[in-house]
Amino acid sequence: MQDAPAATEPDCGTEREHIGRLLAGAPLFNGLAPSEIARFARGARQLAVAKGDILFHRGDACSGFHLLLSGQIKLAFISAEGNEKVVEILHPGQSFGEAVMFMDKPYVVMAQALTDCSLLHIAKQVVFDEMARDPAFCRKIIAGLSQRLHHLIADVESYSLRSGRDRIIGYLLREEGQSSDDDTLTSGPVSIRLPTSKGIIASRLNLTQEHFSRILHELIESGLIQVQGRTIHVPDLGRLRAALS
Repeated sequence: MQDAPAATEPDCGTEREHIGRLLAGAPLFNGLAPSEIARFARGARQLAVAKGDILFHRGDACSGFHLLLSGQIKLAFISAEGNEKVVEILHPGQSFGEAVMFMDKPYVVMAQALTDCSLLHIAKQVVFDEMARDPAFCRKIIAGLSQRLHHLIADVESYSLRSGRDRIIGYLLREEGQSSDDDTLTSGPVSIRLPTSKGIIASRLNLTQEHFSRILHELIESGLIQVQGRTIHVPDLGRLRAALS
């Protein structure tokens, strides 16, 4: 695996303006004044990483946090035997690394590009300075970290209490933008393109690839889905939702 890629260095006001526009389009920075965005832009740099590149390894020092602009990044643990456990698959608009940045600790996971990606790295000092200046931005950061804690608890609940079948059905519903417990949502046929390989999704759902494939086969035999490569065809979304235990 490759080491972390080199950054695209901001070298002029035009580059800072470009980064400022990228920051302004991110949910975390939504609503900030242009002068506030400009302060963040001075402490940000744009990164381009190729599919398969390692952004950082577990144990690397954290000097700020990342904002994903395009592509997909996976966060994972690697055991001493080389086994991988995917803990998150990140999509554009999501940020990561804030928690270890605040704790002044090294990264506890590795980050690898699942596709070609564009990211911003925002230096921790500019974040600390802005938090000291703006209580509203502090609340945004805290809200984001709280939301991740909520998702982590939901993951633990799912792994502990829900069957592998329910985890896969719930994942497919989320990919389609559906809620697993809202019976008023639309039914009918849909096609869901899996964002990454089945092996990575299986790891994210705390399943072995063999178990994941076996459950997909059971759902096919039940007439709930049809599989064509990485595309999952669902003949009736309402019926799939009703199949949850």
